Amino acid sequence: MKTKILSGREVSKFYKNKIRENILDLKKKGIIPGLAVVLVGDDPASKIYVNSKSRTCSKLGIFSKTLPYPNKITQVELITVIEKLNKDKQINGILVQMPLPLHIDEFEIINRILPEKDVDGFHPENLGKLVIGKESFVSCTPAGILAILKYYNISVEGKHVVIIGRSNIVGKPLLNLLYQKNDFGNATVTICHSKTKNLSKITSQADILIVAAGNPNMITVDMIKEGSVIIDVGINRIKDKSTKKGYRIVGDVDFEGVKNKVSAITPVPGGVGPMTITMLMQNTLEATLRTI
Repeated sequence: MKTKILSGREVSKFYKNKIRENILDLKKKGIIPGLAVVLVGDDPASKIYVNSKSRTCSKLGIFSKTLPYPNKITQVELITVIEKLNKDKQINGILVQMPLPLHIDEFEIINRILPEKDVDGFHPENLGKLVIGKESFVSCTPAGILAILKYYNISVEGKHVVIIGRSNIVGKPLLNLLYQKNDFGNATVTICHSKTKNLSKITSQADILIVAAGNPNMITVDMIKEGSVIIDVGINRIKDKSTKKGYRIVGDVDFEGVKNKVSAITPVPGGVGPMTITMLMQNTLEATLRTI
């Protein structure tokens, strides 16, 4: 059995080309999609991620602006920033980079973003619509996972999908996407987490295993079913003195150990990762189209 490597880079390129074409059509009508990214504090990882978003916007023709604020900004001040962006007609999408400082209530900040500008898909209204199967903005990583499966014609209908991880960003939205009664749903979904007993017994039943636990190489060859599909969401930095940087990036799945047993698998890096920003661009485009 030859294993199919599910390249997020390839899928991302496909979607970006479509997004770019749509934006060119909008520009002919004098419409330019706008994205505002609010960055609080000086976390290096957040800065890198925000810069990457800005570069992607530039390449696709999306107007973007990054609003950096010191770590000491108050919750009231941050809410004022959000409310100004809500009223800004040049901005179609608003993203507040997480995590926020401990003195700020993340839920309250997300709740202040207009649902129609919530391109991260975190607003309670968008999450509620997702649960009941209505059109909504979907969190970017789950949307990216579905995009990969669709691109490679991997149907989830009637399949047993096991998700490891119950976060509001990945696990819970994925659960609600996959069991919906629609053309790309109808899966039987099991959620596993840190309190799950006999994890390997459950994962070995999965037709499709999606791992978002943040635990390097936790899924080994003895934990999976022959011919299954593996979607590895994990991005973990581990020490490796043999590399120039002194570390390497690995997923939550032992890629080398399992790759010959599965029918398809996403690599890390180069799998789900590239799709997250791409789906943010897609959501920004969609937010713009809804205003026309």
